[in-house]
Amino acid sequence: MGGRGRLHRADERRRVLTLIDEAVTAGARQSAACEVLGIDARTVQRWQRRRVNDDGRRGPLTIPGNKFRKPQCARILAVLNSREFRDLSPKQIIPLLADRGEYLGSESTAYRLLRAAGLQQHRERSRVRSVSRPSELVAKGPDQVWCWDITYLPAQPRGMFYYLYLFEDVYSRCIVGWEVHEEENMELSSELVTTICQQRGVVSEGLTLHSDNGGPMRGITMLKTLRDLGIQASFSRPRVSDDNPYAESLFRTMKYRPHYPRRPFENLDAARAWVEQFVRWYNTEHLHSALNYVTPLDRHDGRDVDILAARHRVYQQARERNPERWSRHTRNWSPAGNVVLNPENGKTKRLESSRQAA
Repeated sequence: MGGRGRLHRADERRRVLTLIDEAVTAGARQSAACEVLGIDARTVQRWQRRRVNDDGRRGPLTIPGNKFRKPQCARILAVLNSREFRDLSPKQIIPLLADRGEYLGSESTAYRLLRAAGLQQHRERSRVRSVSRPSELVAKGPDQVWCWDITYLPAQPRGMFYYLYLFEDVYSRCIVGWEVHEEENMELSSELVTTICQQRGVVSEGLTLHSDNGGPMRGITMLKTLRDLGIQASFSRPRVSDDNPYAESLFRTMKYRPHYPRRPFENLDAARAWVEQFVRWYNTEHLHSALNYVTPLDRHDGRDVDILAARHRVYQQARERNPERWSRHTRNWSPAGNVVLNPENGKTKRLESSRQAA
């Protein structure tokens, strides 16, 4: 572990020993104080015995004779920050100086001096730019937040693929639309989202569509279609698949199905037939764990409330018949609550509705 890691561990130990000393001074037993802090008493005793609460590294006792003095450091920094070299990195500056017969120091020395002076910054326009996290989207009912993505389906001959365009309702996890094509472009995606809204009678106003940053998602045709439909567009950060987790999870469910073909699809019709069968199973038969084991279509149409209430009554009746087998409450069959896409705190939120009364 590097020096920074050792210092961090030494600081943690020092804080733990300080808290324990204060507790013991106040009259507490050392074992009780260790239990509160969640640390073994023998570990604390070993730290105290070996005095590991201090940094055991002695470091150099004398200043190295070849260490740069302040005037030399100032000269190196002046060269690094000069008009000629201010847009270059030390890895480029040092070789250029060597070509002129000059040697100021090594690249690592240049980096160390820049870092110590607070000047270690990216010097080119290609610097990594921070991209803000997508805005939090909360789905409180169906057809409020959709997500979509495109995945590959293996085709014949080997190395060729078909493209599955798939739209999912975030609240219910229901697949609201899909198509399989031989190519990937924004015209096909814009036509599909228009068809889905028309067929399902969805009022686009108030609907947000989340997707990745691919060309079919951010193409001008697709963006114009969303604007004409009144759909708010939301996009993931570049190369961050976690920003579109529901679509990724759905694709994994599809490709890890026992009946997913082991061989490439023979033709486009075969791929479309298989996907149609999968969508029917997923929407109407698959008991989704995140929905408390109701199907996405039951959740989408609002039947999950009655289904889960019936399960709750079954469990309550079983508890009344055999109360000795239930130490506490029965299983929570409450409907899943709101669904949050890209929560602000960066962690998955589970907003569940209150537990049903017995």
